[in-house]
Amino acid sequence: MTSLSVEILAADAAEPITSAGDAQLGIAVLAGIAVIVLLITKFKLHAFLALTIGSLALGAFAGAPLADAIKSFSTGLGNTVAGVGVLIALGAILGKLLADSGGADQIVDTILAKTGKRAMPWAMVLIASVIGLPLFFEVGIVLLIPVVLMVAKRGNYSLMRIGIPALAGLSVMHGLIPPHPGPLVAIDAVGANLGVTLALGLVVAIPTVILAGPVFSKYAARWVDIQAPEKMIPARPSEDLEKRPGFGVTVATILLPVVLMLVKALVDIVVDDPENGVQKVTDVIGSPLIALLAAVIVAMFTMGRAAGFTKEQLSSTVDKSLAPIAGVLLIVGAGGGFKQTLIDLGVGQMILDFSKDWSIPALLLAWLIAVAIRLATGSATVATISAAGLVAPLAEGMSTGEVSLLVLAIGAGSLFFSHVNDAGFWLVKEYFGMDVGQTIKTWSVMETIISVVGIVFVLLLSLVL
Repeated sequence: MTSLSVEILAADAAEPITSAGDAQLGIAVLAGIAVIVLLITKFKLHAFLALTIGSLALGAFAGAPLADAIKSFSTGLGNTVAGVGVLIALGAILGKLLADSGGADQIVDTILAKTGKRAMPWAMVLIASVIGLPLFFEVGIVLLIPVVLMVAKRGNYSLMRIGIPALAGLSVMHGLIPPHPGPLVAIDAVGANLGVTLALGLVVAIPTVILAGPVFSKYAARWVDIQAPEKMIPARPSEDLEKRPGFGVTVATILLPVVLMLVKALVDIVVDDPENGVQKVTDVIGSPLIALLAAVIVAMFTMGRAAGFTKEQLSSTVDKSLAPIAGVLLIVGAGGGFKQTLIDLGVGQMILDFSKDWSIPALLLAWLIAVAIRLATGSATVATISAAGLVAPLAEGMSTGEVSLLVLAIGAGSLFFSHVNDAGFWLVKEYFGMDVGQTIKTWSVMETIISVVGIVFVLLLSLVL
């Protein structure tokens, strides 16, 4: 268990910072979330500021001393950034190296060159899933859109037949698979094993992305039969490069951190002896920090130097990769502050007491809470962080596998029905040249399929773990 997880569990056991009863506390939670929703949707305030103000409002509504509410928020923000901030930064560097070196283009071109017309939607979902592992969703969209548009134009495909599989691959990776910010924070919040969560996440992701991608795209193409808009086909990053890294070495570099974390999880399960020399080694190399750091260092040679980058160009690429994630780090940190305020107020224990007599499974409850916050705020990351803070006490007494499934249930819920309050909705709409109604019939429905299929497979896995 990570140090952050220990701190969170210790906070759960501490005395609440308010003496409010369950009724007042429940109203305070609803009011606090309502403040966040209104600030984001009505007043268009940045999610970082909205979460900060909402956390203080939550404490005030619950009758907690302002100083204690501020302390809870600051502690949660600091712990969350300390726990996942470096990982997000390393993931951003790896993604930027992949894009700027032409490695992503190399993967795309190689797969497309070997793919027939009927298999093209499957190729697109494979490309998006592989490239989506180290990239933030928005970065992945910007990177893949030129490919989607060019394939659709050259092959005379309906844009939805090619675009939906690519979007599904990116979205599933974003919601279910670490090292994306939402899953990482949820793993820390509930004390889940990262390797086990990654392994189970892949098990859930494969059927989910198939159903929401290639299968659903057949229907989406009938509902919205449009062609690629000419004006939206931008230049590709590698067009200005004299050379770019090879296909095999690029894929191996992207998958390196995933393999290292999965090896650690496998050794932990098979050996299960902290004093064993092999387990000690895998615990180090399979930790998220070392796994991602190793991938970044390797990528500097396999991608950066292979593309002919000088030391100065490599330094510039790293520098440019960090600036865009400042907002993400602040949102994730503020989300952690909101979560810690919920915990310190005793909200998690209140939900545990309130739901213990229900017949609803804990995994389904976690999914429903994430769905509600997602619909209200439009942010998958905010939904994941907030839901993880609310349901963290439910993880007590669960097995390692069950705790990981709790993370995946939250992740699945956080993707439910993207609509007009989600930045991703407008990004997809504009790139694909659709109107609002067409975007809802394709993108929003696809996100809902991912969410529902995801929780179904999580619940099925819970029957055998």
